[in-house]
Amino acid sequence: MPRIADGKITSPSFFIGLDGNGIISFGSGQPDLPPPKEIFKHLENQRLFKYGLIQGDEKLRQALANEYPNARIENFVITNGASEALDLVFRAIYQIHGRVKVLLCRPYYYSYPSIVRLAGLEPVYVNLVEGRIDPRDFEKKVHDVKAVLINSPSNPTGRVEILSTLRLIEKITEKLGIYVISDEVYKDLIYERENYLIKGKHVLTVNSFSKTYSMCGLRVGYLYARNPKIISAATDIKMDTSMNTNILGQEMALRAMQVPKSFTTRQTAIWKKRRDFIYNELKTMGFDLWKPEGAFYVLPKIKHSQRVVNELFFKHKVIAYDGAWFGAPGRIRLSYALELAQMKEGLARIRQYLQGKDSWL
Repeated sequence: MPRIADGKITSPSFFIGLDGNGIISFGSGQPDLPPPKEIFKHLENQRLFKYGLIQGDEKLRQALANEYPNARIENFVITNGASEALDLVFRAIYQIHGRVKVLLCRPYYYSYPSIVRLAGLEPVYVNLVEGRIDPRDFEKKVHDVKAVLINSPSNPTGRVEILSTLRLIEKITEKLGIYVISDEVYKDLIYERENYLIKGKHVLTVNSFSKTYSMCGLRVGYLYARNPKIISAATDIKMDTSMNTNILGQEMALRAMQVPKSFTTRQTAIWKKRRDFIYNELKTMGFDLWKPEGAFYVLPKIKHSQRVVNELFFKHKVIAYDGAWFGAPGRIRLSYALELAQMKEGLARIRQYLQGKDSWL
């Protein structure tokens, strides 16, 4: 998909990495908070600049194994962010099972359908109700698929799945022998309860250090699976495509895991305060939206969303993402991963833009 066509922005890739010149970005989900200071010390070791194990540094995998019940280091592959982990998972599934169907929740993270298709698989969709999975729709569609992708807390909705729904998914997929790919990159950014770790022998967990530790640019993530065929296939594919993940980044990720839990607790408190601010401001402005329970996104309704995204950027220097990119036309996604002062200025510009457009909300 081109980034811009006929003067209209058609893809989030137009905005990624774009800043400066007075731009206020509610776009990319990149934390503005600093990473742990402990990760930067004494990085002169030449080992950190050489090739490493394709499956990932053993110390980092052992540290991750300590975080999961009865896990072992051979259950992990360290990847170039969660995106590569997802790519490897779906290509491994294709290698083992051929062209099968994958159930995605809609709205979805914008790259999910493309990653599935590029792996040679077919995406099908369960529509969300109030931002959460409809168990009845899920039960109706899950029998025709080989894998299900769950993202809770969700990008773009910010919603956290109900515990009873997650347990139902566990039960059904275990009975049918269906993979559950659990994208948990926001698991440490939940405001209402603790994260629920989906369990079962068919569960494939994907995560990264980007959101929890503000390490997006280092591109360090991982795949965790008890299925040795998936791990073996993913490792072989990685060897032929990207080789090892950034060794320096893996060392910094290992150090991040060693910081006190209070680091993430403080970060989450900041996100919750920002969530409350942007949600209340948007409601006051007349927007209809779900209240996020995790991550750092809101997905308010607005008519003519493509036009809104274009005019906000070209006329007011405000970046917002078109809900259509996430399978949710008639909405825009706003990230609140930015300082409060910038958020206030950006919302003021949106308020100015909406003057005389009350019927759009």
